[in-house]
Amino acid sequence: MMTTAVSGDTPPDFKALGLVPELLQTLGTLGYEEPSPIQWEAIPPLLEGRDLVGQAATGTGKSAAFSLPLIQRLVGEGSDRRGPDPAVLMLVPTRELAMQLSEAVYRYGRALGVRVLPIYGGQSFSQQLKVLKRGVDVVVATPGRAMDHIRRGTLHLDALMAVVLDEADEMLDMGFLEDLESILAATPATRQTVLFSATMPPRIAQIARQHLRDPVQLRIQVPKQTPGEAAKVREVVYFVSRTHKMASLGRVLDMEDPEAGIIFCRTRLEVDELTEHLNARGYRTEALHGGMNQEQRDRVMKKIRSGSLDLLTATDVAARGLDISRLTHVINFDVPNAPEAYVHRIGRVGRAGREGVAITLAELRERRFVSNIEQLTGRKIPVASLPTLSDLRDRRLEVLRAGLEEILEAGDLDRFRAMVDDLAPDVHPLDLAAAALRMVLDAQGGLASEEAEIPDVKVDRGAVGPRLGAGKGAPAGRGVPPGKRGPAGAGGPRRGPSGPRISINIGRAAGIRPQDLMGAITGEAGVAGHQIGRIELGDKFSFVEIAPEVVDRVVKALHGNQIRGKRVLVRAESERKGRT
Repeated sequence: MMTTAVSGDTPPDFKALGLVPELLQTLGTLGYEEPSPIQWEAIPPLLEGRDLVGQAATGTGKSAAFSLPLIQRLVGEGSDRRGPDPAVLMLVPTRELAMQLSEAVYRYGRALGVRVLPIYGGQSFSQQLKVLKRGVDVVVATPGRAMDHIRRGTLHLDALMAVVLDEADEMLDMGFLEDLESILAATPATRQTVLFSATMPPRIAQIARQHLRDPVQLRIQVPKQTPGEAAKVREVVYFVSRTHKMASLGRVLDMEDPEAGIIFCRTRLEVDELTEHLNARGYRTEALHGGMNQEQRDRVMKKIRSGSLDLLTATDVAARGLDISRLTHVINFDVPNAPEAYVHRIGRVGRAGREGVAITLAELRERRFVSNIEQLTGRKIPVASLPTLSDLRDRRLEVLRAGLEEILEAGDLDRFRAMVDDLAPDVHPLDLAAAALRMVLDAQGGLASEEAEIPDVKVDRGAVGPRLGAGKGAPAGRGVPPGKRGPAGAGGPRRGPSGPRISINIGRAAGIRPQDLMGAITGEAGVAGHQIGRIELGDKFSFVEIAPEVVDRVVKALHGNQIRGKRVLVRAESERKGRT
C-alpha cells in the first residue's frame, strides 16, 4: 500500500496530470489555474483505475480530485460505460452535499455530455425515478435514499465502474454504517473505490481494509503557521460563564458587526432559542437544522447568499457542505467536542485568499476541548477578554462617525439644509448636529448605557488538564473493535450493564433502525458518535446508552420531536432494569 503525505506546496498545472483537452478547457473556463495538492496527488492514480483513500477536509479541492479522473474514465475508455444504468455512484452524508457535489460534477462533465442525478431525502421520489429510467452516468446520493431505491429495484448497480465515499467519517457518525455496507455489498467486485474522510478513526480504516484493493493513501497535512505568517482567518476564544453566554454573544456581534456569519450550536433547540434571541436584538437571523424541509432550506440559503440575511444559526450536520462566498465570520457558540469539527467550521471562511474571523465562546469546563483543537492544528488560539461597555460605546460611536463621513462624501443634503436653516437662529450649530447624532444613535440602540457589564472569567491556560482522546494519544481502551458496539455497529463506547441510557417510545414496529436513532441523536442533540453506546431495539420501545455528561442534552433535544415522521417521547433511565 503506497502512502503519500501531501504538503501545502503548490504543484505546476493541470496539463501535466493527463486530463483530456475537454476537461482542461472546462477548468480554464471555470477559473481553475493550478491543481491543489490533493488534486495533484490523487488524479494520476485515479486515472489508472487505482483505489484510493484520501484524508482531506472541506475546502481542499477533493471534489475535483475524484470527479475529474472518474469523468475521464467514464467517457474516454469506450462507450460501453455509457449505458442506461449509472457507472459512478458517489455517496455523501447530507442533502446539501449531494446538491453541491452533483452541481460540481455537472459543471466538470457538461462539455462531455455527462448525465448527473442527485438523490436525497426531501426530494420527489417519482422525479428521481423518472430521471433514472431515462438513464444517468453519475448518481450522487445520501446513503438512506440510495438504499430506498436499491430496495425498490429502481437503482441498478451492476454496471458501476466506481464508487466514491465522500465525508466517510461524517456518514458513520450519522449512523449510516449499515447502509454503506449494504450498498458496497451490492456493487461489482471489480469496481474502483475511492474513500475521502476528514479524519481516519478505526472504523474508517476497517472499511478501507475490507472494501478497497491495495489503495493509494493520501493525506493533507494540517498546515502550521510559522512565526510572523499572516493568517487568513483571525481566531480568538472568549471564556464566558454559561449564565452570560447569550449576552456575551450579543456583545461580540455588536463589536464585530459581521457582513455575514454562521453561528454553530450543538442542538436544534439551541439553534431555535438563539435565533429568537438574535432577532430580538435586531440581527436578521434564521435557523438551519435537520427539522427543515428542502424548500425551507433553499429559501434560507437564498437569503444569506443575496445579502438579505445577516446570520445563520446552525448545527454541524445541517450546515454540512455550505459554501457562502460573502461569509466573514464563523462563531462557535459551543466548542465542538471533536477538534476536526472545529477545523471544518472555520474552513468556511478564509477560502481562496479571503480573510475571515473565527470566534469561539468557551466555558471553563471546555478548556480541554480548546487544547485538543490546538494540538490538532499546531497553533495556539489567542484568548481575549470580552469587550466592556466602554469598548461597545466607543465602537458604536466609531460606526456612527464612519456612517456620517460616508453621507457627507455622498452629498445630496439640500433637503436637510432647509431644516437646519429653520432651527439655526435658536440653536447653536454644534448642539443641533449633536442632537441629530444622538437621535440616530438612540434609534440604533443607544450607547449601551442600560446594559449590564458582563463579569470577566479568568482562565489559567496552564491548568487545562489531560487532553481528550482524539486520534494520537487517546487513552487506552477508548477505541472499540468492530462487533462490540451493539446492533448494526451503532458506534461509540461500549458501556457496562449499569451504564446510563435513554428510552424512546418507538421501535421495530415503526420501522426504526439503529442508524435512525444514531442519526437523530448526533444530528439533533449534537452528540459525537463516541458518546453513544449500545442501541437496543424492541417492538415498541428502544434503549440507547449515552455518555453521562450528555444524557440531559439528548433528552431535551429529542423529546417531543420526530424520528422517521413519528413524534417520540424520551426519558433518561438511571438503571438498566431487568438486565444482568
